[in-house]
Amino acid sequence: MHSLIWLIITLIDIYIYVIIAMVILSWLFAFNVVNFNNQFVRQLHHIITQLTEPVLEPIRRVLPNLGGIDLSPIVLLLGLFFIKNLILEYSPRLL
Repeated sequence: MHSLIWLIITLIDIYIYVIIAMVILSWLFAFNVVNFNNQFVRQLHHIITQLTEPVLEPIRRVLPNLGGIDLSPIVLLLGLFFIKNLILEYSPRLL
């Protein structure tokens, strides 16, 4: 059971890094530091979008429209941190 909890925590940590990479990449696009003409950047954006959009889209539907500000990654990160801490809090009782 301990290795299953470790695997779940590790997957949550990796997904947190993917969300942070998505936010940073969107900022780089917004400030014209990188553009879609680069094949590597285009592939990286496609992979990160495929990993994050299925989770972020339902959150965006619930949140109010704030114009150009997207708060859905923050809500998702808070949820992931909550789930991670909840698992760590109750894992000694599961073992």
